[in-house]
Amino acid sequence: MRRAIAFLTPLPVGGGPPNGITFDWFPVVGALIGLCVGGAWWLADRAFAPAVAAALVLVADLALTGMLHIDGLADAADGLLPHHRGTSRRLEVMTEPGVGAFGVTAVVVVLLLRFAALASQPVSVLLVVALWCASRTVMAVGARAIPYARAEGGLASAFAGGDWRPVALYGLIAAVALGALADGRRTGVAVAASAAAGLLVLLAARWRIGGYTGDVLGAAGVIGETVGLLVAAARW
Repeated sequence: MRRAIAFLTPLPVGGGPPNGITFDWFPVVGALIGLCVGGAWWLADRAFAPAVAAALVLVADLALTGMLHIDGLADAADGLLPHHRGTSRRLEVMTEPGVGAFGVTAVVVVLLLRFAALASQPVSVLLVVALWCASRTVMAVGARAIPYARAEGGLASAFAGGDWRPVALYGLIAAVALGALADGRRTGVAVAASAAAGLLVLLAARWRIGGYTGDVLGAAGVIGETVGLLVAAARW
């Protein structure tokens, strides 16, 4: 588990480089990150107005993930969204240090949506735990179910492979169970929407660049969480 924590957060937990079973721990680590983010939401809501609390939650999430996933969103948006580009050029753009218009726009839109969704609904720690668990489950499933896009390999490819079905089964069962404890049907639908949105990102990458990269996994997780928060905030 320490390897998964080291990969998904900036925490100095040791454990060595990722290996073949690192993805098995992604749902668990996602739930732990979600518990910390949800706890920050609960504490901030008791001290501040909803808008301020929502902003602090965003800061807490970015800090706990080391901005890894939001950086992946920016790079993936720059590579996947523009039209009339070949696969090699898309992959090249995703490795460039700068951020283009598509990446900046995607990050701003996603952060605004997350802020609005958090500020407009009651605090639910279990909702965040369930969504963050589901998002990391999607990352693990995607990395095992579709090929790595770069022929030369990369960080995420070093521990890819294996059967995606066990981690999908236990990760989604855990996320749905947590959602049911939080608010029954509403959170269950939010978890399902979150997983579907993350999978759509992975399918888009499969179509555009032939597979996934670490940036794509991060983007899938962030988009999935955001969609789940929006669904939970909807007027039912």
